[in-house]
Amino acid sequence: MSEYAVDMAALSEKIQQSSSFIDDIHKELDKVVIGQKYMIDRLIIGLLTNGHVLLEGVPGLAKTLTISSLATVIDTEFQRIQFTPDLLPADLIGTLIYNQKKGDFFVKKGPIFANIILADEINRSPAKVQSALLEAMQEKQVTIGEESFKLEEPFLVLATQNPVEQEGTYPLPEAQIDRFMLKLKVDYPSPSEELEIMRRMAKTGTKPTLNRVVDPVTILEARKVINEIYMDEIVEQYIVDLVFATRRPAEYGIAELEDLISFGASPRATINLNLAARAQAFMEHRAYVTPEDVRKVSLDIFRHRLIPTFEAEAEEISAEEIVQKVMNNIQVP
Repeated sequence: MSEYAVDMAALSEKIQQSSSFIDDIHKELDKVVIGQKYMIDRLIIGLLTNGHVLLEGVPGLAKTLTISSLATVIDTEFQRIQFTPDLLPADLIGTLIYNQKKGDFFVKKGPIFANIILADEINRSPAKVQSALLEAMQEKQVTIGEESFKLEEPFLVLATQNPVEQEGTYPLPEAQIDRFMLKLKVDYPSPSEELEIMRRMAKTGTKPTLNRVVDPVTILEARKVINEIYMDEIVEQYIVDLVFATRRPAEYGIAELEDLISFGASPRATINLNLAARAQAFMEHRAYVTPEDVRKVSLDIFRHRLIPTFEAEAEEISAEEIVQKVMNNIQVP
């Protein structure tokens, strides 16, 4: 018997009870956000796995509305920070202020001290500001002067990038992008969803009131439960095969990708694919992970970690297309 063998009946009941709030979150967000289920699901995965999310999409796709609404329904503090070329690290994390009366310095904390941070248009700020944010994401603490401050859990950074305008922007280096668990490509709504958006939003007056359906303590408890979700060794091997196929495609029968991949996915991809697949199973109220759970989240895990070669760019082959070829060629258990 495997060392991972568990009492599935008891675990299934525990997962059913622990994950019930997922449906409540969706129900509340449906009041103000039309469509965008993909984005909402991925934000919840980030919340459940303590992983930060990078969103890329043109303006007007309800990114800010969705994130602020999520913060409301889970009863957490929300801060939106507009990244601009003149933003300083102190504007983000805080600074020391001199008190003339007492003749000493006191700490003025910045907007980073919240539970959910929306870093709007992160690529519009210089490297120093991006580094300050990414350090807070990684260390879960901020140092101001000689004192370090722990950031309160849950702490989640949701950063947006505008893919339309590149002039005057500071693209995130690949090594820094790797710290984001997921990178989402947020697309336009369908015609039926856009019709509903027009009917609901093209009105003046009061907006729907969102109820708080879950508290931060429940979120933190859910993270512990997710660790108990059963993942078979076959599924674990499938994850490793997907990651290694991006590094050594010829060994996996896809030699045509050798000249298209400059760098494959990092070990963070392996870890995050495991976590995201568990969270996907949790959202579907299941006590075990299936290969389909892995496939559902793979593109969002890989898209920013796989670096195409100049040859791939010259042929207009994107990282997403390469990932799709890898997934199509690795046998699903």
